[in-house]
Amino acid sequence: METYLFLQHYWWFIISLLCAFLVFLMFVQGGNSLLFQLGKTEEERSLLLNVTGRRWEVTFTTLVTFGGAFFASFPLFYSTSFGGAYWLWMLILFSFVLQAVSYEFQAKLGNLLGRRTYLIFLVINGYVGPILLGAAVATFFTGSNFIVDKANIGNELMPVISSWANGSYGLDALLNIWNVILGVAVFFLTRVLGILYYINRINNAPLILRCRRSLRMNAIAFLILFLAFVIRTLLSKGFAVNPETQIIYMEPYKYLNNFLDMPIVGVLFLLGVILVLWGIGKTIFSITYIKGIWFTGTGTVFTIVALLLTAGYNYTAYYPSTADLQSSLTLANSSSSEFTLKTMAYVSMLVPFIIAYIIYAWRAIDNKQIDTKELEEGGHVY
Repeated sequence: METYLFLQHYWWFIISLLCAFLVFLMFVQGGNSLLFQLGKTEEERSLLLNVTGRRWEVTFTTLVTFGGAFFASFPLFYSTSFGGAYWLWMLILFSFVLQAVSYEFQAKLGNLLGRRTYLIFLVINGYVGPILLGAAVATFFTGSNFIVDKANIGNELMPVISSWANGSYGLDALLNIWNVILGVAVFFLTRVLGILYYINRINNAPLILRCRRSLRMNAIAFLILFLAFVIRTLLSKGFAVNPETQIIYMEPYKYLNNFLDMPIVGVLFLLGVILVLWGIGKTIFSITYIKGIWFTGTGTVFTIVALLLTAGYNYTAYYPSTADLQSSLTLANSSSSEFTLKTMAYVSMLVPFIIAYIIYAWRAIDNKQIDTKELEEGGHVY
């Protein structure tokens, strides 16, 4: 039993880490949302596009890995969310597919829609992807409108154990103001990360000056919205689980209590916030500083991991139901079998080697800043 409990917590940590890396890598979406605001000429937009174009595949791969790991380790969440909140998740996936198609076809000669249309598609992905993903993550704290009935598995006509309690198929998440607030906060965060990455990778003085001017307003918008969501979450009731009976109930200040009960997670969250602020502040107040992306990016990963651990650890329902409290999903009632989690744990030992390869490949591609001369010299140009 203790081994199974450890494996459930281990895989929730892996899921949290993958989600955190996904949010960080969505600087691609954030940067693309600014294509027409920062790029005033075709040459400047080409520079911006080629900076993010060298990273979009990593973001897409991380999204797929995140979804696959969630499906394998917590299949009941996967069936409940994708089966019930169908349109919310399908819109997220569609926006990422739109991104992939746009990168590959916008520069093709003779494409029917024209280059500008595909650039607009990238901007749409830059808005839709982060906002909807942020809103989906917010439901881990605010709840979703679903019902789980495991006894229904014996129904020969319709053996579906999870169902949505209304006909919105997940779009009702956008009717909760706090879901929208976190979604828009993630959107501005990806913009901040995108701007910081542009500053780090582009060698073009007028364009970088425009990036620095844009950073301030996007950072302020992100901080206001994110702090509002965090403060509201810490002061509100949370979805707690009785460790003996597994009954789910509402506990005042649940997520604040989780931070207090898990000081390491609390320190990780505070460290993440400090790193995010340091990277942003140093870049704003120093016109020669270009490494803010690495501090803010690392801080983003730390902060997201800490928030998601708070949502799942310490006897907390990580996917709460507002339609039926006892249908809420916990690490204990929604995970795969012990054998499955143990087998996947062995496979996960390869992850450090994969990360090392990604870092090596990343450094090989980003060994110097990009400028218009590099684009003119040929190679793969978006």
